[in-house]
Amino acid sequence: MHEVLANLHLFILTPWKVIGLLGTLLFTARWFVQFYATKKNKKVTVPMSFWYLSVFGSVLTLAYFIWGKNDSVGIIQTAFPMIVSFYNVFAHLKHRNASEEIKPGGPEET
Repeated sequence: MHEVLANLHLFILTPWKVIGLLGTLLFTARWFVQFYATKKNKKVTVPMSFWYLSVFGSVLTLAYFIWGKNDSVGIIQTAFPMIVSFYNVFAHLKHRNASEEIKPGGPEET
């Protein structure tokens, strides 16, 4: 039994495994951020920090699956949701920049 556990390498920390675990921690933390924001606002809320944690967690986890483990299932599992996270961050930044260009008094009437 000990040989089976030793062969699994579950408890051996390599630099890549630390990166993968940090990515997983960040990706998981986003749910606590969303839960806190929803509880605070008393309605379902997805704050931007949720998407930032998603992006950073996904990037680290994807790096682990590409270079640390070379696992095609993990790469696919991480890459596609990461695209959604990037899209939401870019959409927010685009919307924020567009709303900053509008004057505080609203559109000017001619």
